[in-house]
Amino acid sequence: MTQFKLALMGGAAALALSALPALAQDMTACLITKTDTNPFFVKMKEGATAKAEELGITLKSYAGRIDGDSESQVAAIETCIADGAKGILITASDTKGIVPSVQKARDAGLLVIALDTPLDPIDAADGTFATDNFLAGELIGKWAKARMGDAAGDARIALLNLDVSQPSVDVLRNQGFLQGFGVELGDKTRWGDEDDPRIVGQEVTQGNEEGGRRAMESLLAQDPTINLVHTINEPAAAGAYEALKSIGREADVLIVSVDGGCPGVQNVKDGVIGATSQQYPLQMAALGVEAIAAFAKDGTKPATSEGKDFTDTGVALVTDQPVEGVESIDSTKGAELCWG
Repeated sequence: MTQFKLALMGGAAALALSALPALAQDMTACLITKTDTNPFFVKMKEGATAKAEELGITLKSYAGRIDGDSESQVAAIETCIADGAKGILITASDTKGIVPSVQKARDAGLLVIALDTPLDPIDAADGTFATDNFLAGELIGKWAKARMGDAAGDARIALLNLDVSQPSVDVLRNQGFLQGFGVELGDKTRWGDEDDPRIVGQEVTQGNEEGGRRAMESLLAQDPTINLVHTINEPAAAGAYEALKSIGREADVLIVSVDGGCPGVQNVKDGVIGATSQQYPLQMAALGVEAIAAFAKDGTKPATSEGKDFTDTGVALVTDQPVEGVESIDSTKGAELCWG
C-alpha cells in the first residue's frame, strides 16, 4: 500500500473506530498545539473539532504563544487534568521536557496522544499519530538527487531547520533528506554532525518566512554558490526563495520542503518549490479524537502501524517534475488534498 493511499484511508485505526457511537455531551477532550496561527495546526484543530462534534465530545483547545513555548503547554495539561478531561492530544514544543507533565496526566487516568511530533521517548505517550517525518524528508532527498543527476555529486547544500537540534520532526526531516540524497549520517537523533563536504551549513528559521529569509541570507554569505536548499517547512521555503530572488538566483537553486499546505502546493505549481512532502493534519487529529473516544468507551489504546512505533497517517510527494523511482502526485492532486 502506498503512503498516499494510506493517507486517504486513514489506516486500520480509522476502520476500527468508525463504528463508535456518539458519546455523552459532558465528555471533554483537549487539543494542545504548538501555536494557533500555523495553518498546519489550524487544520489540525479543524479535524479534531469536526470529529469531536460528530462523537458528542466537548473539545477544549490550547496553544503556545510561539513555536517553542513549552510553558504554556504545561499549563494547558494542568488545566485539562483539573477539568476532568478523558484525553489530551498534543503537539509538543519540548518533546523531552513535557514528559513529566504528560506522565502526570496519564497517572490521573487521561489518555495522551502525541500528534505529529513524537515525545522523547516515544512511549511517554499512550500513542502517536503522525506523518513518517523521516520518510517525508527521504522522499524529497531522493527526488532532489534524481532531479540533479550527475550534478548531485557536487551539490552545495543549505539546510534550513526549525530550531536548535533536539529529537523532533525537525531532526527527522533533516536526517531523512540527507539520507535520501545520499549523505552519510552521523547521529540520527540530531542534525549538524555530518561531515559531507557538499553541506555548506545549517541555520534555524523558527519555521516562518522571515526566519527562512534570514537563514538563507546567512548561508549565502558563507557560500554564494549554494544550489540546493532543504527547508523544515514551506513558510521557511518561501523566505529562502525571496532571499535568492533578491540576488537573482531564484531560477537556478532547487528548493525542497515538507508540509503540503495550500500555499506550499501553489508554490510547487509556480516553480518556487521543486517538490514538497504532503502530510495530513486533519486526518491525524480526527483519528486522535476517535482514539480518546475508544479509550473512554472500554479502555482500548491505539495500535501502531505495522513495523513502526506510531500510527502512520500518510505522506505523498508533490511535484510537477516527477522522477523515475520516486512515487509522486502533481500539484493539481496536491491542491485537492492540501490544507491552510
